[in-house]
Amino acid sequence: MQAHTFKKACVAAYPSTVQHDIVWFWPNTDPRYKDILVERKPPYIPQLDDPSYTKLMGNRYIPYGYEVLIENLMDPAHVPYAHTGIMKTQQPKMELRSPGSSRLIWTFPRNFGIWIDKVVPRWMFHVGQNLILDSDLYLLHIEERKIMDAGPTNWQKACFVPTKSDALVVGFRKWLNKYAGGQVDWRGKYSGALSQTPPKEQLMDRYRSHVLNCRSCNVAYKGLNVLEVVLQVVPIALIGIVAAAKQGAMSAAARTTMVSMAVICFASSRWLAHFIYKNFHFHDYNHAFR
Repeated sequence: MQAHTFKKACVAAYPSTVQHDIVWFWPNTDPRYKDILVERKPPYIPQLDDPSYTKLMGNRYIPYGYEVLIENLMDPAHVPYAHTGIMKTQQPKMELRSPGSSRLIWTFPRNFGIWIDKVVPRWMFHVGQNLILDSDLYLLHIEERKIMDAGPTNWQKACFVPTKSDALVVGFRKWLNKYAGGQVDWRGKYSGALSQTPPKEQLMDRYRSHVLNCRSCNVAYKGLNVLEVVLQVVPIALIGIVAAAKQGAMSAAARTTMVSMAVICFASSRWLAHFIYKNFHFHDYNHAFR
């Protein structure tokens, strides 16, 4: 049914589908691609549709491109130094790409410990997953720029890959060199110039790259901020009550208790403010101290 009469009043319609709770679309309006998703379906993971499995999903915008992201996911050698103390093994992830930046979509299907997801809020899992991403985010951002400076086909000049576990990375880079000139072919839509590196606190900001787009983390962020305000107001109210109480109207024990509660609430508000900033805004990761 035609829903418009003016060509300027309509938007492009792309072939699209929903699979694994992700919207997939083919970015071309040419009629010949009308049924393309029947012929070329998105990657399918049976466990994600299996009711006996549970799954945790999340997404984040990260400041390095598709090539570096893929390389990172197939490189086991970087785990001991890049994720020291927070990660034992690599986890399966799914990714979408754009020049100089990527949107990472991850999922963790499992058929054991299903009860955990019903007890522990999703945002708590995301805090840990964001810490993993942050632990090598800056390194990968800088690596991409060093590779671009050397030239994508000369990536060996910017990277040192001496171990046997680097075989996948080397193979991937050789594949890119052979079929795509060392990088993704953006068909003239990308000049090759990357944006300047912003301050680290802005580069690794979790709020805009994840929290805003995550319903679970967004709700937790707002709730914790409200709690922080409450913990700041309560001490003022308690001290006000103590100050306003007439001499002898309140026992010394009661005064001490209320003052102690005020101090505890104020200290808790300061701790909570730090917790919110560290887990929902910026958490630096200095490998020199690991």
